Amino acid sequence: MRIAGKGLNPDGAPLSFTFDGKPYAGREGDTLSAALLANGVRLMGRSFKYHRPRGALTAGSEEPNALVTVGADARQDANIRATTQSLYDGLSARSQNAWPSLKHDAMAVNDLAAPFLSAGFYYKTFMWPKAFWERVYEPIIRRAAGLGALSGDAVEEIYEKAFAYCDVLIIGAGPAGIMAALTAAKAGADVILADEDTQMGGRLLAETGEIDGHAGSDWVKRQLEALAQMDNVRLMPRTTVTGVYDQGTFSALEQVSEQNAPLNTPRECFWRITAKRSILCAGALERPIAFPNNDRPGIMLASAVRAYLNRWGVAAGKAVTVFANNDDAHRTAMDLIDAGVRVAGVIDSRSDAKAQGDYPLFKGAQVIATKGRRGLQSITVQDANGTHEIETDCLAMSGGWNPSVHLTCHMNGRPTWSDDILSFVPMDGSIPDMSVAGAARGKFSTLECLEDGIAVATAAVTSLDLKPQKTETPTAEDTPYAIEALWQVEGKGRKWLDFQNDVHVKDVRLAAQENFRSVEHMKRYTTQGMATDQGKNSNVAALAVLADATGRGIPETGTTTFRPPYVPVSIAAMGAGSQGHGFAPERHLTSHTASVDRNAPMIEVGLWYRASYFPKPNETTWLEACNREVNMVRNHVGVCDVSTLGKIDIQGPDAAEFLDFVYCNTFSSLKENRVRYGLMLREDGHVMDDGTTARLGPNHYVMTTTTAAAGQVMKHVDWVSQALRPDLDVRFASVTEQWAQFAVAGPKSRELLNTILDEQIDNDSWPFMACGDVSVAGVQGRLFRISFSGEHAYEIAVPARYGASLFGLLTTQAEAMGGGLYGMEALNVLRIEKGFITHAEIHGRVTAFDIGFDRMVSQKKDCIGNAMSRREGLLDSEREQMVGLKPVEIADKLTAGAHLFVEGADAVSENDQGYVTSVCHSPTLGYDIGLGFLKDGPNRYGERVMLVDHVRDNHVLCEICHPVFIDPEGGLARG
Repeated sequence: MRIAGKGLNPDGAPLSFTFDGKPYAGREGDTLSAALLANGVRLMGRSFKYHRPRGALTAGSEEPNALVTVGADARQDANIRATTQSLYDGLSARSQNAWPSLKHDAMAVNDLAAPFLSAGFYYKTFMWPKAFWERVYEPIIRRAAGLGALSGDAVEEIYEKAFAYCDVLIIGAGPAGIMAALTAAKAGADVILADEDTQMGGRLLAETGEIDGHAGSDWVKRQLEALAQMDNVRLMPRTTVTGVYDQGTFSALEQVSEQNAPLNTPRECFWRITAKRSILCAGALERPIAFPNNDRPGIMLASAVRAYLNRWGVAAGKAVTVFANNDDAHRTAMDLIDAGVRVAGVIDSRSDAKAQGDYPLFKGAQVIATKGRRGLQSITVQDANGTHEIETDCLAMSGGWNPSVHLTCHMNGRPTWSDDILSFVPMDGSIPDMSVAGAARGKFSTLECLEDGIAVATAAVTSLDLKPQKTETPTAEDTPYAIEALWQVEGKGRKWLDFQNDVHVKDVRLAAQENFRSVEHMKRYTTQGMATDQGKNSNVAALAVLADATGRGIPETGTTTFRPPYVPVSIAAMGAGSQGHGFAPERHLTSHTASVDRNAPMIEVGLWYRASYFPKPNETTWLEACNREVNMVRNHVGVCDVSTLGKIDIQGPDAAEFLDFVYCNTFSSLKENRVRYGLMLREDGHVMDDGTTARLGPNHYVMTTTTAAAGQVMKHVDWVSQALRPDLDVRFASVTEQWAQFAVAGPKSRELLNTILDEQIDNDSWPFMACGDVSVAGVQGRLFRISFSGEHAYEIAVPARYGASLFGLLTTQAEAMGGGLYGMEALNVLRIEKGFITHAEIHGRVTAFDIGFDRMVSQKKDCIGNAMSRREGLLDSEREQMVGLKPVEIADKLTAGAHLFVEGADAVSENDQGYVTSVCHSPTLGYDIGLGFLKDGPNRYGERVMLVDHVRDNHVLCEICHPVFIDPEGGLARG
């Protein structure tokens, strides 16, 4: 089916490939669908629901039928559109959704049952019994209907992510996009020109028209060469802009390499592009006509037949017919005749249609039937003279063109209806700072596209205060677009709308009949437009059918919601750089590499990853390592990375007053170079967070929050500043990532610090809760004498770029003193032994009274939550208040999450006395201890309660005690 001398690359190198195990030959520059058609292969897939034979419908990314699986094992990619898959030597592709073979698909029996599988069938049928859905119905349905499958193996390829910034982003490199890029670039704007195709040029690559007296493809080549020479232009072929988001941000997927590339070659790159202005030049998509059995292999869009001929030199059939309601489709007949391909006839539904060449013309005619299950064999045409059967193996159909408005709707914009082109066009201003040019807004002649690209780009650069240069418009065809409405053809047989999901005209009418009259309800009831092509071919025709069925006009019927992504995007691309990890973001400390090198298991703390413990070779359980680390801190010295704590730098003349307002205790009396513990309440009087704040200067404070609440507290203080106290002159910024901070705890902590500090410290110069600037090997840092372990301890902070180096230095010195590193498990044990709280205790339902800090809520000043915290019910002694717990039998194990009951009472909710928030095994005490909340807890020290954990079947008799188990006087920390 190759036409000698036709195509953009008629002398391309030969390439070999296989489809369903059978070898074929193609040539360089082909797509898989072009190469298959060149080999006479029309059957390329099976439909989703009825398993009907399907061939390529289009020549682009809107393809609903020709979906294949490329590659094998871990490098297998499913649901690849054969129309966009570039051919390479050795490519191996196979069909999907067919068994045992594409030609002989056993599940095609579904097509015989079509009368019983109408729209809404699943909703009406598989309702009872309820338990059958997951066990019986769903597995059967998934096997009977579906697309390609994942291999199940881990992805081996590399996927990347990247960021780009520009003045003007131009989406689409057809005639409008190229002229817009030239105009903007000549004005001095930084321009990105992105196009989804492997070659830029849009429809000009598939047409025979001329620009400035040269072939369109030659004109494109010259303009792209000119753009490539400009330093302020980035050309991005093979890059599809997939979504539009706030503040001029766009997502884009770049196809970097094919499946056969070496494993160290990136497969795809997911871009985040930020642009001051954007111009959508995405062109238009041709739509089919719904006539009986319009889905046979060999029935294609007229523009696709033209593209395969002019771009790839492939005839889609030996005897081609054209069925259309517009003038544009006649170009297909003319191009085929010029290439020597027989045109069996042009069927035009308009009674006044005129032939543009030497071919049989059937005016006022329609296709009412087709024959040929695995490939088109003939069609039946009806006109004023009766019916005619035409033998043909390819039918090129055209129901008109739809501007590609999708990206203009990604921020809830809705397109508007145009009677001139019988389609939707973008609504002005639907995307801030985005303009639309060319066919994407209904300008369908080449000259109109060129003029529009210049005009829109001129306006865009002018709005950026750039001076555009005069750009001459090239000469090109300016044929008016002439069309007459034709959405469906009556006749025996199903008239397909959504080819992939097997939705036909009767399904849409049934939805309206059953009162699913809203376009969004119809979409979900029928699955129209919910396939991988998102209804690019079918939406407008389906809306027309729905409008007719409900007695409304198309504008009143409206459109469904277009959402990102514009084309399917692999999860691996969106999560680039995170292979083998969860989808959630990961934040690593400066000590991360060193911790991993020591085989420390990493655990998630918020979005951060912190070391759980640091195992030694002779330790077989985590508890052994944890106990060793706790004893190390209690007896020698330990080092822990605490950089995840939130750090907010607060400055300004009113900083002290601001802190008094957000904290329940007083900070205006805090002296310089001193630290104070603070408690922060919500407006309802409950505890939001706790932490320390250091005063580094007269108007300079650094607030430290818990890791869990760092973001929450930052938002809170921002809101307080703007909404409640805008009168205060204060500024603040999150500096969490700017400082690496390490706890040095234990009896030898000061001795360790004196080995690395440029100036020695002692108990007089650095008393408990002191802070100030220090120097480490000439690097300026900060030192805080605070303790979360109850031991003599400090926290030292340096700029983050020095964090890894300081961590290594501290580790070496600690190990030389009989100490070392400790992780989150040991840190938790140390704080429970001291009765210190975390968000396990301040979980959102407790007050300062509940945790024994009621006296911290100053009554000498106002603060957020003060009044509400004084409510009678929040000060009731019967409230659950924090206590310590220890087992009566030393060997018993406590469990967090358990509930507390009076000894001997039934363990039911009516008798619930409280609950356990934190537990650990204390190597210092030799038994398990815990923290929890108990009704009237502080007045019940010495009593016994029963700890009951129904989930783990654990029942332990406990003694209620003070929550501070170690050094209640605090002498260790102050000594």
